[in-house]
Amino acid sequence: MIWLSVVGFLVAALAAGLVVRWGNEHALVYGEAMPQRFHLGAVPRIGGGALLVGMCVSWGLGVWQTLGWGDPGSLRLGPWVGAWLVTVLPAALGGIAEDMTQRLSVRYRLALTGASGALAVLLLDLTLPRLGWPWLDSWLVIAPWLGWCVVVLAVAGLPHAFNIIDGYNGLAGMVALIVCLALAHVALQVGDRALAALLVSTAAATGGFLVWNYPRGMLFAGDGGAYVWGVVIAMASISLVQRNADVSPWFPMLLLIYPVWETIFSIYRKAVRGVSPGVADALHFHQLIYRRIVRGVFHDDESRRMLMRNNRTSPYLWGFTLLTVVPAVLFWNNTLLLMAFCGLFVVSYVMAYLAIVRFKVPHWLRH
Repeated sequence: MIWLSVVGFLVAALAAGLVVRWGNEHALVYGEAMPQRFHLGAVPRIGGGALLVGMCVSWGLGVWQTLGWGDPGSLRLGPWVGAWLVTVLPAALGGIAEDMTQRLSVRYRLALTGASGALAVLLLDLTLPRLGWPWLDSWLVIAPWLGWCVVVLAVAGLPHAFNIIDGYNGLAGMVALIVCLALAHVALQVGDRALAALLVSTAAATGGFLVWNYPRGMLFAGDGGAYVWGVVIAMASISLVQRNADVSPWFPMLLLIYPVWETIFSIYRKAVRGVSPGVADALHFHQLIYRRIVRGVFHDDESRRMLMRNNRTSPYLWGFTLLTVVPAVLFWNNTLLLMAFCGLFVVSYVMAYLAIVRFKVPHWLRH
């Protein structure tokens, strides 16, 4: 598993470096007037391609190790990994196409992530066997199609949730890396080495991308990167719960509550204002932190000053994520506690959001 991680990291880092070297012309496609733009200069947004290459090479080598080396008991990977890659491709290629052209509408991208969700059900036989509430679990037994619908919704929606939080250097990438490692940790706790290998390899490829993304901001993940993270993590989360009865379905929910709730809250506040959920704005939680908390950065060069503010924003959200990841890892089999922490996060998020909007942030949090 370690050498797969090393290979995934190196391949992703090398591919990302090539994108940085030869992707300057593509960077000009991204308009200057986008509301979610918080950098100066032309930066390529196709880092998702490098992430996908590193992940695919690492997964492929894992299958080769299991089958070619005659060591099926180590990683336990097999031809079924190919079905995982096939499932990831519609969403990933759709995101990369949008990054390359800026012409693929939200509707088409949602259809492609939905296609990945449908493939997860058809090719991988993924379903959600339980929700942690006996009366709902009985409905899942009576009507198994409800579990399939949850799978499609999760695989279709989580990529867009990661795309929403992908606003600053290292933000979405580090959240994805932390979540992958947390899922891998619990997978190892229950003896699911195959799933752990896929997750650790994905985390390693993410690390290779982050070499160029944070803190220098020379490459962005784009929609392609967000969609790769979203689909892989959604499938891994559901698969972990489906294959291991000891794992609470609220464990991945708490791990991912930040991007999930950010998406739900974004839809709500846009609906209140009569704005379509697909319209980009600059009122997300991470954007408010950038505008109203990370302000005391001084430098003569404007681009350098903006980069420094950009880099100082992400650690706030890393800490926010760790506040949910730590209890999730500690209590991964305790449904009631996990549900309580999810509720606590939602309340904390709303209170923090309102405090920032009303300029009631403690002075010790400001830079």
